[in-house]
Amino acid sequence: MVPGGAHLKIAVVVPVFNEQENLRELYRRLRGVFEKLQDITWQVVYVNDGSNDSSIEIMLEQCREDPRFSVIDLSRNFGHQAAISAGLAHASADAVILMDADLQDPPEIIPELVKHWRQGAEVVRAERRTRKEKGLRRFGFETFHRVFTWISDFPIPSQSGIFGLLDIKAVEELNRLPEKNRYLPGLRSWVGFRQEVIYYDREDRAAGEPKQTLRRLIRYALDAIFSFSYKPLRLMTGIGACISIGGFVLACVFVVKRLWGIETAQTGFTTLITMILFLGGVQLVAIGLVGEYMARIYDEVKQRPLYIVSKLYGIEPPNRSGSAPSSHSASQQDRF
Repeated sequence: MVPGGAHLKIAVVVPVFNEQENLRELYRRLRGVFEKLQDITWQVVYVNDGSNDSSIEIMLEQCREDPRFSVIDLSRNFGHQAAISAGLAHASADAVILMDADLQDPPEIIPELVKHWRQGAEVVRAERRTRKEKGLRRFGFETFHRVFTWISDFPIPSQSGIFGLLDIKAVEELNRLPEKNRYLPGLRSWVGFRQEVIYYDREDRAAGEPKQTLRRLIRYALDAIFSFSYKPLRLMTGIGACISIGGFVLACVFVVKRLWGIETAQTGFTTLITMILFLGGVQLVAIGLVGEYMARIYDEVKQRPLYIVSKLYGIEPPNRSGSAPSSHSASQQDRF
């Protein structure tokens, strides 16, 4: 809910991994957008997720030039979702905007997000009307979203990434969630509150190559599916039940034919091997699905922090007791 006071503060959380080609343009466009929102105090929180190019130097240069920019420097690459969680835990504002650094999420949409928030929305999702990715990558994204929409146990928008605005109430609830394998678009829907949506045309990357490898994207998809659905287990249970019923019926048919003296054709070696391979494959898939769920339980019980903060530049450590996800800070605020 928008506070009644005149001054509102908005924080923009931007996870960064090797985005040296885009950071200066992002800086220019963000400042241009907020110059038009005169009655809002704003802050940009970069989260350096183990970049090994010159991204951290560029971010620190921007912090020196404009104190409204700050940096959370993680000790290594913990992944996109962990970096966003670090930003949410450290941001101090009435609302938080999440966006990526590659400029596929246009900063110029921020005023519309703020407008809906001021009108009472507590979560504003920016959903893609169109997207400019090409070839196999686009096909993979669209296939995942369709499968995930069908398989999830409660409605999650199919064309919504992290881009959007969260009221402080939603941020605090997200910070309370302890799980390690996170899919934030799903968690954002799960926490509820009054949610509204705006639509935009998603651009291709402004510069550079995509930083999410195929392996990371597959893991991201698996985290989403196994965090929000039991249907894979139920599907394997259904397949197992169907095979068992089919086998029982077939056995009954053979017994009846035998009792009535009806000759039955020999199934043959090929049929036998085919059935063994099929049933063995089904069993291995079922074991793999159970293993995926058990691996996630194992991750949770280890109680390792979601991320480790190496240094903070221009931002204070979180002080909301009990509201931050599991983390560890290796150092306090550093000077530039």
